[in-house]
Amino acid sequence: MSGKDLAGKQPRAVVLVSGGLDSATVLAIARAEGYDCHTLSFDYGQRHRAELSASARVSRSLGAVEHKTLSIDLRAIGGSALTDEDIAVPEAQTPGIPVTYVPARNTVFLSIALGWAEVLGALDIFIGVNAVDYSGYPDCRPEYIEAFEKMANLATRAGVEGHRLNIHTPLMELSKAEIIRRGMALGVDYAETVSCYQASSDGLACGRCDSCRLRLQGFAEAGVADPTRYAN
Repeated sequence: MSGKDLAGKQPRAVVLVSGGLDSATVLAIARAEGYDCHTLSFDYGQRHRAELSASARVSRSLGAVEHKTLSIDLRAIGGSALTDEDIAVPEAQTPGIPVTYVPARNTVFLSIALGWAEVLGALDIFIGVNAVDYSGYPDCRPEYIEAFEKMANLATRAGVEGHRLNIHTPLMELSKAEIIRRGMALGVDYAETVSCYQASSDGLACGRCDSCRLRLQGFAEAGVADPTRYAN
């Protein structure tokens, strides 16, 4: 449960919201735990830009205090199917770290979330990383989050002055089905979310990419009707 922020008021949290299923659930969890949630999304040059509209929509419906979208064009360095149109989004499972991994994405996002948390006087950051049903991304592992949290407490005024900063990962050990059940119990409308790596401009999902497969499997295992809008 939440405590007080640095000013002794209702605790604030920065919640990273992509517009997808997982981050919507995390926002609902943070709100249920009593945080005033300030949501943060990134326009980083991703090909699935429909998630940006979804992130604002989800933030409104789940009661965020405010929502910001920051622009950081990661297309400038490329290296991922999500930021380079010349790299195809795979539609079959591949071994190892997939080409949909965006180099340093979570490190960049968490660093900016950390900066905003300092400005807000917040000691808590929520992120929807998961080590069970995920695509093999190195920056979704528990050891990465632990290392970033340690760095955050070394690199900030709050940390130096003895106010511990916490990175919350409430989905880390949950299956996709468990995440869906948890979110539905908290009132998440998954029809508002967009998870597809190659969603159309109006949010229609392909139903074939890795993210779509995990989402489809999650709804099936949860025994819940899939509200996703598909292109075909």
